Amino acid sequence: MPRRKITDIEEIEGIINKATVCHLGLVDGDEPYVVPVSFGYERSTLYFHGNLKGRKVELIEKNNRICFAMEIGVEVKKAEEACDWGIKYMSVIGVGRAYILENDEQKSYALDLITKRYAGDELSFPKSELDKTLVVKVDIENITGKQLY
Repeated sequence: MPRRKITDIEEIEGIINKATVCHLGLVDGDEPYVVPVSFGYERSTLYFHGNLKGRKVELIEKNNRICFAMEIGVEVKKAEEACDWGIKYMSVIGVGRAYILENDEQKSYALDLITKRYAGDELSFPKSELDKTLVVKVDIENITGKQLY
C-alpha cells in the first residue's frame, strides 16, 4: 500500500482537528503505558484532563516526557491475497513535555478548548470542579504525520 509522510503543519493540524481520541504514551519505569484521552489543541499545544490521582498523574510527575498518536479515516482495505490486506488511515505522532496546570485561569482555558472540541460550545466549570480536576498541558516538541492509502 502506498504511504506518504506528512510534514505540512496545516495538514497535520487538519488531522488533529478531525481526531476524536489522543493515545498518550507515558513511561512507567522500564515499561510503556498508553492511555486514550479526550483532548484540546491550540498552536502546538495539547491539553487533556483527568483525575487528580492515578497512574497517569503519577507517571507525569516522575517523567514528563510523553508521546502521543491520533488517527482518522481508519478503514480496512480488503484484497484477494492475505498479504494485500491493509489499513488505510491518516495519523499524527508527536513527542513533547507534559506540565500539570495549577492556575485556575489556565485550567479553565484548557477545559474550554476541550469542551468546545466535543460539545461545540463552552461550558462553565465551577471552582469546586476545577479543584478536583487534573488538567495537563503538553508542549509539542516534534510532530509528523503519515497517510497509508
